[in-house]
Amino acid sequence: MADPKGFLNHGREVAETRPAGERVRDWNEVYVPGSLLPIISKQASRCMDCGIPFCHNGCPLGNLIPEWNDYAYREDWSAAQERLHATNNFPEFTGRLCPAPCESACVLGINQPAVTIKNVEVSIIDQAWDRGDVAPQAPERLSGKTVAVIGSGPAGLAAAQQLTRAGHTVAVYERADRIGGLLRYGIPEFKMEKRHINRRIEQMRAEGTKFRTEIEIGRDIDAAKLRKRYDAVVIAAGATVSRDLPVPGRELNGIHFAMEYLPLANKVQEGDYVAPPLTAEGKHVVVIGGGDTGADCVGTAHRQGAASVTQLEIMPRPGEDRNANQPWPTFPMLYKVTSAHEEGGERVYSVSTTHFEGDEDGNVQFLHLVEVEFKDGKLEQKPGTERKIPAQLVTLAMGFTGTDQENGLVSQFGLELDARGNIARDADFQTNVPGVYVAGDAGRGQSLIVWAIAEGRSAARGVDSFLTGASDLPAPIRPTDRALTA
Repeated sequence: MADPKGFLNHGREVAETRPAGERVRDWNEVYVPGSLLPIISKQASRCMDCGIPFCHNGCPLGNLIPEWNDYAYREDWSAAQERLHATNNFPEFTGRLCPAPCESACVLGINQPAVTIKNVEVSIIDQAWDRGDVAPQAPERLSGKTVAVIGSGPAGLAAAQQLTRAGHTVAVYERADRIGGLLRYGIPEFKMEKRHINRRIEQMRAEGTKFRTEIEIGRDIDAAKLRKRYDAVVIAAGATVSRDLPVPGRELNGIHFAMEYLPLANKVQEGDYVAPPLTAEGKHVVVIGGGDTGADCVGTAHRQGAASVTQLEIMPRPGEDRNANQPWPTFPMLYKVTSAHEEGGERVYSVSTTHFEGDEDGNVQFLHLVEVEFKDGKLEQKPGTERKIPAQLVTLAMGFTGTDQENGLVSQFGLELDARGNIARDADFQTNVPGVYVAGDAGRGQSLIVWAIAEGRSAARGVDSFLTGASDLPAPIRPTDRALTA
């Protein structure tokens, strides 16, 4: 363990963020560079030799958190990164983007602020890159088997890296023009600079993974033909169908899905545009949806110079402390202030959009809403609470409903779906079509990055067993596993 008295001697400290007024003028990550290293040893020392580390239960990857906390406390960065990489292909992604269910399950969190596990994780991997400890791990011999991975998000990349290292020849197919999936075009630059993706891609290329961009399976290549070309296929296409809002006025100009809005801002940072074709500059912006994607829209609108930003959420505002029905070590629904919220804007809870109002040219100008409340388990409108707010750009960030079926991927493979509309799979992540596997949101439904990586690693074991008859690859989760809840 780390310092036996660490949790008694040191309080919780987190990464320092740059002043809001400064960071909204650029697209760099919001944290002060280098602010973690001076404090991270003491923070890692707060890991308390709890006997049963429930942080393992909170993390689907089974991260060896007490072990790398101890190494970080001792500043043995090489050993720390080895333990970190033992269970996680891309800790620089999860260390920046994961909401840290491990911290919600931290034993210290029962009566004190939890260990800053996420900050320790990102410190370890950043040190590993800076020290040159992250190197390609090419296989010693090739199996002669070929695998196609459809989708280059965290699930697809994790599956591809595991299978490449097992000796198979892997090609990743991505319909966008760059590798990364939602990591590339759904996550704003201020949350994770894309250089972190780029260097992982270079590592994977050096290991032998092939990448094919701007190819959509189902449209550009028939899925059935792809299956004949490869010995196995992993579908990691995500749950990319956005939830819509079918109310009067939805057809007006200026109302867009979040995933129509966010990628264009990222393409500016990639150098594809001087200015985004869709911008919040000078506009009254309304973001519908109170989750992380909504917060990404808020932060993006701030940086584009919006006149105002309002975020709407149909549910009541969560509390700042755990409810009795969300006890430790479950992941609680708490009021969360992200870096984007620190930068300004208004958050409105318990409201529902009734309709949009536009001008004579068909452009949205106002959003009409009404307050709502739960009665007898049902959501009901409160009479007399109707009002309208200015809205010249509206982004719909209400989540996703499943994988894309319009491109023909599901029908051409002949895949079966489960009751929720996700691609069905067995205990080995194999679909009803032999040799075709599914990992990530396409099989699980919308979930967290840490679950996507865990799914990719687990599906890789299933594929490896299918191709060779046995596998030494780890499988941290089963398809039926779910987050720790009450």
